[in-house]
Amino acid sequence: MIHPLSDVQTADIGENTYVWQFSIILKNAKIGSGCNINCHVFIENNVIIGNNVTIKPGVYVWDGITIENDVMIGPNVTFTNDKLPRSKNQNYKMEYTTVKNGASIGAGATILCGIEIGKYALIGAGTLITKNVPARALVTGSPGKIVGWVNEDGTKMSKSEDYYLDNFGESWIEVEGHLVKV
Repeated sequence: MIHPLSDVQTADIGENTYVWQFSIILKNAKIGSGCNINCHVFIENNVIIGNNVTIKPGVYVWDGITIENDVMIGPNVTFTNDKLPRSKNQNYKMEYTTVKNGASIGAGATILCGIEIGKYALIGAGTLITKNVPARALVTGSPGKIVGWVNEDGTKMSKSEDYYLDNFGESWIEVEGHLVKV
């Protein structure tokens, strides 16, 4: 369903995707099935959004951003796509950002450009992301720091001595800032 008070210029929107009022989606954007694009969202041309993605109000998705499947973007999340923004920048170099499958980004987080947010990562509200986030990382603060690891459903993994346990009883260890299944 596309709300009549939205401005949707692309024809590349999957089935069962909802676009709410006062949202703008430019003509070359690609949006998958089963998405929920809330009110007051702006999606630029060179954007790919997967299936079953929720984007809450007040989010601007600029050129060069890819959001994979089953991602949750909280309200007023800020993405960037230029490390050196200027009003009349002839040397503009777009930086690409990817949010991997199953990741969640909390309200008001800021994602600098050229970043990859790993599968199932959970970014806390108000967090400033300045570098890549590994899969399953729980990141909070400004700048963001890994404060734990999460299961696919977003719940925090339990820690037992030198390893972490997921909600299926599988063991994981932290190796060089990444989580590895034992």
